[in-house]
Amino acid sequence: MAAPSSSPPPPPPFILAAAALLLVLSQLSAPSSAGAAHPRMLSLVTTPPLVLTYHKGQLLKGNVTVNLLWYGRFSPRQLSIVAEFFRSLSSPAKPSPSVASWWSTTAAYAGGPAHIVLGKQLVDGEYSRGKALKNQDIVSLSAKLASAKPSGGNAVNFVLTSSDVGVEDFCMNSCGLHGWSTTAPGGKGAKFTYAWVGNSVSQCPGQCAWPFHQPIYGPQMPPLVAPSGDIGVDGMIINLATVLAGTVTNPFDTGYFQGPSDVPLEAVTACTGIFGAGAFPGYPGVVLVDKTNGASYNAIGLGGRKFLLPAMWNPKTSTCKTAV
Repeated sequence: MAAPSSSPPPPPPFILAAAALLLVLSQLSAPSSAGAAHPRMLSLVTTPPLVLTYHKGQLLKGNVTVNLLWYGRFSPRQLSIVAEFFRSLSSPAKPSPSVASWWSTTAAYAGGPAHIVLGKQLVDGEYSRGKALKNQDIVSLSAKLASAKPSGGNAVNFVLTSSDVGVEDFCMNSCGLHGWSTTAPGGKGAKFTYAWVGNSVSQCPGQCAWPFHQPIYGPQMPPLVAPSGDIGVDGMIINLATVLAGTVTNPFDTGYFQGPSDVPLEAVTACTGIFGAGAFPGYPGVVLVDKTNGASYNAIGLGGRKFLLPAMWNPKTSTCKTAV
């Protein structure tokens, strides 16, 4: 089915002012004589370049399996939206702009592209570990998905929590996370990657579902309309994209990142808040708008489903690349 015609909206009138270069007055030295003038000049404030250093460790490349454990209560539609996102990552890149073309940026990292395959899915609708999870619970739950076989090292094992489940540091410091462990059943020390993303719609939508909700702080611009109409799930998609890109390019803390390894800037977190051209804090940038329902998006997946995906750092250009 053909996608509705779309066109980017004009940027807010204040975008030019907000995007202007910051200038500061700096004092020039002058001869030490009576009545000497002290002329001032305008100088540019420079910021350090954004460069994610490759630390020569293992990356997840080739065929990468994504396994999912749904923890809590999700509707069939919510499961379908998330599954379609993962299936769209390595699908034929049509129509444009596509989810697959966004993901193709990973090919610019050492080792070539990661081809995503959706693997097994488990459902824990009875909250086997309660509704308040610690980070160790995430590791234990993801271990149910992990394989002790060597191929298990080229998989990402996601735990997805429903809106009524609290997770350690959720909303305070994190909307999602990834890491690695050696506790896979029968693994005998073999490493596996795990990841977690939660539905924030009833806990902190202003933090983890922005720009589909008013932000907790900062400029209070009108929120965008979520592509699927489900703020919680569309917020999860943004965070799933963020965490997956970080896992593939820095799975074992020795891949691509900037800063300390325990709190690194990674492929997408280095470009936080950027969804289109002209983005700045509080403004996601120019994205496409579906004329039929006003929903904002920048990528199209399987079946014409629309998604809003965050910018990803491109190591070839050292810039944050958006889907449009």
